[in-house]
Amino acid sequence: ITGFSKDEALNNPLVDTFIVPSLRLSVLEVLDNALKGTETSNYELEFRTKSNEVRYLLVNATTRRDAENNIVGVVGVAQDVTEAAQHDRAVAAMANELRQLVDTANAPIFGIDVQGNVNEWNNKTAEITGFSKEEAFDQPLVSKFIVPKLRQSVQEVMHNALMGRGTSNYELEFRTKSNEIRYLLVNATTRRDPENNIVGVVGVAQDVTEASKHDRAVAAMANELRQLVDTANAPIF
Repeated sequence: ITGFSKDEALNNPLVDTFIVPSLRLSVLEVLDNALKGTETSNYELEFRTKSNEVRYLLVNATTRRDAENNIVGVVGVAQDVTEAAQHDRAVAAMANELRQLVDTANAPIFGIDVQGNVNEWNNKTAEITGFSKEEAFDQPLVSKFIVPKLRQSVQEVMHNALMGRGTSNYELEFRTKSNEIRYLLVNATTRRDPENNIVGVVGVAQDVTEASKHDRAVAAMANELRQLVDTANAPIF
């Protein structure tokens, strides 16, 4: 695994020669504990190979004793978990990249857990609503951020998504921190864990406030013209 022969390794300081610098202090602590009789199980360390590669080992550090039970050293029994560790790191890097994409997306993204409390709130949502992620997290989405007249219908949309039935292009009205109304066109999608269990809902939205205000102004004008026609003091046909 390491590329070092027994002759090359014997009598060399383990930590300084074979352990990557970032872990030397913690490995020294593990070995020091074992030399005092306190053993450590399943400790992951990074061995530097002769070809300057890194191998990940899962180690049990066991106290070594002589026939009189005196502590004379430490024995490490290890499992090479390099492939699994590299896979885990790749998955973690991908998850971190996805987290950055969500946080910096130019669209509001928010989510709830199965209790309806906020557990996702990206930067754009914070910008639009005026509520920071810290202010929004663990708050009930519907009763805290949705205007009263829409709460029942939004609750139904969220409930459907929690039952596995997503909703597309649903317009809802968010109440901002400054008590303004923002109109969002939302796709509510079921959120699942790796075992496919439903764990919440994610909403990916588009801020359509300006378009919605324009549509409402046009509708109001059309309604006003209809009333003028209907109530005019002249025959209109």
